[in-house]
Amino acid sequence: MEEISEEPAELVERVAALDIGKAMLVACVRVPHETKPGRRRQEIRTFATTTRSLLGLADWLDSLGVTRVVMEATSTYWKPPFYLLEESCECWLVNAREVKHVPGRPKTDKQDAVWLAKLAERGMLRPSFVPPPWQRELRDLTRYRRTLIHERTREKQRVEKLLEDTQIKLSAVVSDMFGVSGRQMLEALIAGQRDRRCSRSWRRAGCAPSWASWRRRSPGTSAPTTATCCG
Repeated sequence: MEEISEEPAELVERVAALDIGKAMLVACVRVPHETKPGRRRQEIRTFATTTRSLLGLADWLDSLGVTRVVMEATSTYWKPPFYLLEESCECWLVNAREVKHVPGRPKTDKQDAVWLAKLAERGMLRPSFVPPPWQRELRDLTRYRRTLIHERTREKQRVEKLLEDTQIKLSAVVSDMFGVSGRQMLEALIAGQRDRRCSRSWRRAGCAPSWASWRRRSPGTSAPTTATCCG
């Protein structure tokens, strides 16, 4: 037998929503009314995005017993409030595209915070994954290392091209332009050394098999700017 009954929607009892900009944010808190059972009380405040103001926001939310804070993923502006509040309450970062498609969304920042709080208290939002602090730190380090490796490779290619433009075939003489011998030759060029006979003492394992090979490949017409750009 099928039964249809009306039941009140389950609400998140104490919820807050943040509409975050570059310099300011609007916070809307919705909590149960103290004297009117079944009614909700909401309060809206504006805070700066400085650390001092965000600490004041955290104290205000804590005084109201807020258990969940919801904010949209707006550029990188969400990071300071999220990172500061995540230790004291449950923080949700929601996809702005999903919120945008919900009918009835207002246009102003103040009403936007209220709308986001109402959606959050009714469970109509889902959080995006935000890594824990230790994982964020590891991710930043690995990404920075990858960037440095890419930059190093690009600089090596730039130096090789610069030497090729001046008819210095260093890459054809040594297996690694930035090995021991290659670096000594580059340092000598940067210092102003132009005598090819001085480079005989730089040759080590991995260089061209003969001295004549190096002389053929390095007639060189390097200008002073070549040394400057290599340095």
